[in-house]
Amino acid sequence: MQQIRIIVDNRERNPELLGFLNRNGVDLSFAQLPVGDYILSDRMCAERKTERDFENSITDSRLFEQAKRLSESFEKAIIIIENDGSERSMGRNIILGAILKLHSEFGIQILFSSSGEETAYILNRLADREQVKDNREPRLTGHKKASSTYQWQLFILGSMPGIGPTIAKSLMNHFKTLKNVAMATTDELMEVEKIGRKKAEKVYEILNSEFMLDDVSA
Repeated sequence: MQQIRIIVDNRERNPELLGFLNRNGVDLSFAQLPVGDYILSDRMCAERKTERDFENSITDSRLFEQAKRLSESFEKAIIIIENDGSERSMGRNIILGAILKLHSEFGIQILFSSSGEETAYILNRLADREQVKDNREPRLTGHKKASSTYQWQLFILGSMPGIGPTIAKSLMNHFKTLKNVAMATTDELMEVEKIGRKKAEKVYEILNSEFMLDDVSA
């Protein structure tokens, strides 16, 4: 039987939820995720919010910025709203309007959960369908379908280690073409915000190393 693996943001420490996943044989690995809380496959990522978190993120305007980054990074983006027993402080129409905007403008699927354990069950089932049924393994860099030249450019750069959608966009804004990125020196790559020497050297190595068939795993 194939073991399910989920990559968890290392700031997400819900003991009830993680304990349920552990007891059900899920292999959990932790990393600081650029978006979302749980990566379930190369194309699916879930963000967990309690009802209070969801309302607060509407109030301080974080919600739609998070949604934008999540939908840009993963083809299948999910927000799970978990009942935490708190009293609703925001009007029903405001909450419903936010949910409709998440779905219609960002293509995000909204799911509801009654507890941390139920959230864990949802995550487990989603990961099982992605990994066992569709043979899609989780990875830190999401797979978002590209439909335009611009999206393909960001997808190509964003697939490299340490280069997410934000840095990929900064690279394209700075160098204008993929060809210019490939021709850039390590020092020139470091002129882009959030690219240090180690990251620049890795990008340069990937773009300039000779292809060796022996290095390709079967």
